[in-house]
Amino acid sequence: MTFLSADDLIYGYMNGIFPMADSDGTLYWYSPDPRAIIPIDTYKPSKSLRPILNKSYFEIRINHDFKGVMRGCASPREGDEATWISEEIISAYTELHHLGFAHSVETYLENQLVGGLYGVSIGAAFFGESMFHTVSNASKVAFHYLIEILKKRGFELLDTQFINDNVRRYGAIEIPKSEYVRLLKRAVVRKARFTDSLAGLTHNLSREIKP
Repeated sequence: MTFLSADDLIYGYMNGIFPMADSDGTLYWYSPDPRAIIPIDTYKPSKSLRPILNKSYFEIRINHDFKGVMRGCASPREGDEATWISEEIISAYTELHHLGFAHSVETYLENQLVGGLYGVSIGAAFFGESMFHTVSNASKVAFHYLIEILKKRGFELLDTQFINDNVRRYGAIEIPKSEYVRLLKRAVVRKARFTDSLAGLTHNLSREIKP
């Protein structure tokens, strides 16, 4: 039996496809048409989120507990017993994280992980995978700092795969697959680094990145 590997993931993302697990764990590869992206330069935090950002209510950490974020994202949502994030997917993305291609943005409250998101970076493209929260606004704050990092680091493409109400609130739009492939091919060969080091950043990013 062949298991999903980090090499499989890198090849897939560079060619516009990504895996999801069925309820029985079977992996399928997807390439939606149209494709959902979030224009990085047009994102603005909502009016209701700005006071939370200004108060630095949450501590933001990068790559401090990648697997913890994945397991948070894998927890079934209310009213949904299934998850597309299987143990095989967690294992492969964790391997990708150790290679420096997968990253997490995490929100902490009283030193407890209460929300975050993870995704994959190749060149100047970031592929958002999933987010979670156990405290209100925790994932929204994580997304805000994701955008700040992508802007600061010169990323060009933020792929969110499918359109839904959750990503629409962040400014997601749909574009034809042909246009997505054009943007993808340009972005993956550009030079951009999500972090300077694989080591987790444990200080409060709100002191460095202003809302």
